[in-house]
Formats: sequence, structure tokens, C-alpha cells
Amino acid sequence: MKKFDVLIIGTGMGGLVCGNILSREGYSVCMIEKNKQIGGCLQIYVRNKVIFDSGVHYLGALDKGQNLYQIFKWLGLTDKLRLEKMDSSFDRILLEGDEKEYAIMQGYGAFEQEMIRNFPREKKAIQKYIETIRQICDRFPLYRLKLEGRADEKEKAMQFSAKKFIESLTEDLTLRAVLAGNNMLYAGAGDTTPFYIHALTVNSYIESAWRVMDGGSQIAKIMAKNISSAGGVLIRNREVKNLLMEGDRVHAVRLQDGSLVQAEQFISNTSPANTYRMTDSPLIRPVTRKRMEEMATTVSSFTLNIVFKKNHFPYFKHNYYYHKTGSVWEMDLYDEKNWPLGYAMYLSPSAKNDFASGMTIFAYMRYEEVQGWAESFNTVSSKQHRGTAYDLFKKRKEEQLLNRVEEKFPAIRNAILHTYSSTPLTFRDYIGNEDGNLYGTVKDFNNPLGTLISPKTRIPNLFLTGQYLNLHGILGTAISGMITAMAVTGKDDFVEKMRNA
Repeated sequence: MKKFDVLIIGTGMGGLVCGNILSREGYSVCMIEKNKQIGGCLQIYVRNKVIFDSGVHYLGALDKGQNLYQIFKWLGLTDKLRLEKMDSSFDRILLEGDEKEYAIMQGYGAFEQEMIRNFPREKKAIQKYIETIRQICDRFPLYRLKLEGRADEKEKAMQFSAKKFIESLTEDLTLRAVLAGNNMLYAGAGDTTPFYIHALTVNSYIESAWRVMDGGSQIAKIMAKNISSAGGVLIRNREVKNLLMEGDRVHAVRLQDGSLVQAEQFISNTSPANTYRMTDSPLIRPVTRKRMEEMATTVSSFTLNIVFKKNHFPYFKHNYYYHKTGSVWEMDLYDEKNWPLGYAMYLSPSAKNDFASGMTIFAYMRYEEVQGWAESFNTVSSKQHRGTAYDLFKKRKEEQLLNRVEEKFPAIRNAILHTYSSTPLTFRDYIGNEDGNLYGTVKDFNNPLGTLISPKTRIPNLFLTGQYLNLHGILGTAISGMITAMAVTGKDDFVEKMRNA
């Protein structure tokens, strides 16, 4: 095999965006994926002919001119994806003991109007909330597809708490719960989550909210095809085990089967801790290795996928987020009896639009709950039954979750044809996160710079990308891919090209 200009380990969104940019800049790119299916959290799975997304249940900021639209257009995605715009009330917040559904609206005008309709005495608080979100987004230039910006303003924006800010706006406990209601999008935790994570995430969906009709894997397939069309190579089902050094530089990777692939530059789209385990180079200092190993990661999830009986459960173009009273910032602090303290509910996209074919419900689950089966590994290409006790554990959790969901959706059990569930181990095995975490490292307003990771490493030709760097999600990891491409090429003119695409 020829020597490549750039070798990328892992085919998550960050790696694919980076590979697309570098291919367009004239670099020969090789991407290596340990799984059969590419895409990381873009992967899909099919049960009873129903498509389920592993991570990308809906996308934000895809109206013409919005940031993800511009990135997708430049990447050649917009004309090839089959998208469905969601209801004007794209998210609905459900609260324990409250019959009302609180709508989160697309468009700031509609969002403000609906919030004030529900909370007429809180007009000033709602307007300040909206104004602050927009101000925070402006302090992150790449989020706006711009290059100029003040580092001190950005750093200042990273230093205050999402929970404390929302609490400072209003004494109304219900409004507080509603404003934070969809924080499962970023694993919001009261003692750590900065407001900028809330702002950057929520803003994109308020701008516009969409579903990908054929599943998120379409995004990965199109970007992989772009790389192949530019002469790049994509190797699947082969795991990178070691980074091989010559002096102070990586010169090749060794795959699981013992074969070598050489390149000039190397980018890792897996976790920094895992990346550093692949090399014993003294350039990666023990203190750095220790820091990466000890960085707190976000919680994982238990996911229940439901296949519905035909014409039994109505289809709707919005999502639901539920949480128990007082738990919106603490849904990961459950115990055996009160689990789950909240859940998110997403329907599988349907072209017919009358009845739903499938649904995904997910609730937080700590990795420690499945630690007893941690030695097992189970994927499509490496099947292993984790045992009867594991199956019984999953079944018990399915029942607990459905019992909670039935409180708001009493007819749901009668509509179910089949259920399939997964745990943090499933997420770990398919995505590659050691503890199955949802969104990489915990971003902490108490130590904002300490929880950020640079794309550059002390090995001059080894770079990092993906959700551990900057921000999670499709938009966040796309921006991480851009940041890494800048570090590799020393160029940033493609950012303006995206903005003006």
C-alpha cells in the first residue's frame, strides 16, 4: 500500500469533516475504521425493517444560510440528504405531575411568544435568556463560521454555570425546568455544565430543527464517497493497535492483523487517552497521559428501541423530554428504585406521517451498572453473548423505563410489536468510548480551559479531532474537524468558503 499524506484513525463526524477538507486541499487521505459500519455516532441499525439512529436523532441550523447548512453545502451534502423539517414546536417538555406540554419553538420570535404565553409574568427573564444565548454564540467565532474574535471574551463566556444562570433569571421553578428541559442533548449537570454549552447546543435547534429520513449514516456515506472520489482510501473492520515512531515522529500504524500503513501526518478521531495508549513515545509526558486518563467523561445511556404494530401509534414531528420534579440537572444521580429520573423520546422518521413505525427512548445510565460485564465485547463483526444475567438486567430496565413512559403515554405498551435495548457497553463497543460516554469529556465552568483539549500533541505530526476537543454533536464535531484541518494545513481559508458556499 502507498504512503499517504494523512492517515485518520476513526470515521466519526470530526474525522470525516477533516478528511473532506484535507482531500479538497490536495492531500491523499487514508481513513481506518475498526467497525464494519463507518460514522461513529452516525451509525444506524435496522430492526424489523425500521431504521434506528445510534446518535443523530435530529439536526439543528439547517435552514438556508445557517451554520450547519453552510457546512453541509460546502461538503456536498445538502442536495443529497432527504430531510424532514420538524414541527414548529420541535421539542416538548414534560414534567412530573404537570399535565401540560411545554413547547420549544423553532425561530426566536415564536420561541419568545410561546414562552411568554406559558409564563406571562416572566417576560423580562425570557427576553434576557434569549439575548444572552445570542451574545454567547457570537463570542465563538467558528460557531458563526468566522475567524476573527476576542479570546478574552470567549474565555469569559466559558466561566459561568448553565444552572446558576437560569436560576438567576427567575424564581419560577417550572420555567427553570422548561428552559433546561432538553439538556439531555448535552448531558447537563448542575455542578459542571457551562452556559456556553447550553447556548451553542440549544441555539442551533431553535434556529431550525430537522430529521434525516434515511438515518444519519447517509451523512457518513456521502462524505466517505467524497474522500474516495478525491483518491482517498477507506479501510473498514480493521483496528489500529499501535502508532510506530521514528525519532520524534509517527511513521506508520500497526493494525490488528499486524499489517502497517504509512503516512506523513496522523489524526486520531478516538479519545485522547486511547490515542496516547497506542504509543510509548516519551514526548507524551506521564503528566499528560495521567490527565487524559483521569478526565471526567459524560454519563452514558440505556436505549430502548421500539418497533410498533402497524397503525397503532400516531406519528408526530417533535421530540419529548421528561424529568421528575427537581431532577433536571441531576438525572444521572438516580438509584435502583427511582430510575429513570428522566428520558428523551424520538420517533423514527416516517414518509407516511400518519402512524409511527419505531421509537427510540433513552435514559441516563452510569457505566458502573454494567461493569460486571465489562470484559465482554459484542458487535456485528465480533459477536459475543454477554450471558443470561445481562439479558435479565436489560429486560428489567426495559420494564422500569416503560413504566415511567406509561405515566405520560398510557397506550404505548398496546402499540409495541418488538423491543430492543442497549446499554453503555453497546455504545462502548460500537463507538469506541471506553465507558460508553455520550459526549466525551465533561466541560466544567469551574475550570473551563482545563477541560479543553488542543488538536496538536507534543508529537509534531500527530493530531486529535472529534467531540473530546471542542463541542459534541454533528455541528460541534464538524467544527472540531475544521480546527484540526487548520492545525494540519496551517490554512483557514476554507472557513470563509463554507460561510459563503
